[in-house]
Amino acid sequence: MSATGATGTAGATGTTGVTVRVPAKVNVQLAVGGARPDGFHDLANVFLAVGLHDEVTVTPADTLRVTCEGPDASQVPLDRTNLAARAVEKLAARTGREARVHIHIAKDIPVAGGMAGGSADGAGALLACDALWGTGASRDELLDICAELGSDVPFSLVGGAALGTGRGEKLRVLEVGGTFHWVFAVADGGLSTPAVYGEFDRLNEGVEVPEPVASAGLLEALAKGDAVALAGALSNDLQAAALSLRPSLALTLAAGTSAGALAALVSGSGPTTAFLVRDAEAAVKVADALVVSGTCRNARVAAGPVPGAVVL
Repeated sequence: MSATGATGTAGATGTTGVTVRVPAKVNVQLAVGGARPDGFHDLANVFLAVGLHDEVTVTPADTLRVTCEGPDASQVPLDRTNLAARAVEKLAARTGREARVHIHIAKDIPVAGGMAGGSADGAGALLACDALWGTGASRDELLDICAELGSDVPFSLVGGAALGTGRGEKLRVLEVGGTFHWVFAVADGGLSTPAVYGEFDRLNEGVEVPEPVASAGLLEALAKGDAVALAGALSNDLQAAALSLRPSLALTLAAGTSAGALAALVSGSGPTTAFLVRDAEAAVKVADALVVSGTCRNARVAAGPVPGAVVL
């Protein structure tokens, strides 16, 4: 085991390249506080890693380069704004190396969909270069770099289920007593996370926003593996903002609920919508109904929790 809990031995693959598989996430609770002076928001963010994955491969190169393939790959930035490139640069700077690698991202997580695809790629590239270079970085050091990259990146490294506080980067691992089955409806186009938070602030202007607190009932439902109880506790304080910016998402939520989902919510900042269902059979039924409804581009079935970033 490496310091991150991922499989594989740091440096074992030498110079041939390292591939890391990293999961998507769904926020089963996203409680958002008021805007802080630094522009961020305090959160009580309950993450669940689900079985949609990107694979990030790093190989030695003459210069830092990013390529991408898969659904909506054309929307992924290939310059140094990509979180995968930034992760490599930060690790290189900390360890006295040149960031000379080719990063190849095989996308399967929806792009700009509120499922932390970009954050997953950042965590994947970080772990891959840690292994490629044999840095020996500790878990805490890697998590520190993740936190510098973005609020969701630490969870992409850790996986499973966790409560994120602060701006989401301070994690407490949560126990989960079973497998939860989900359907994710992928919308046309993305939603900018900063834009959704900006709309949240606009909608709450002049309102005293309470401090975000994790729901005790939701944490208990996770621990027991109780899908019905979890369905009754799901919440997302950004949902109203996402719906304000993209009203058509309400039709998608209604279509999935009508098809038998236990509960429906916008995933993170959207525009992907998430549907909790009883079992794998129900997931297929709801996914088919969502596609037929014409309210989304496609629908994906996944279950969680699953591990975080893993060296293949």
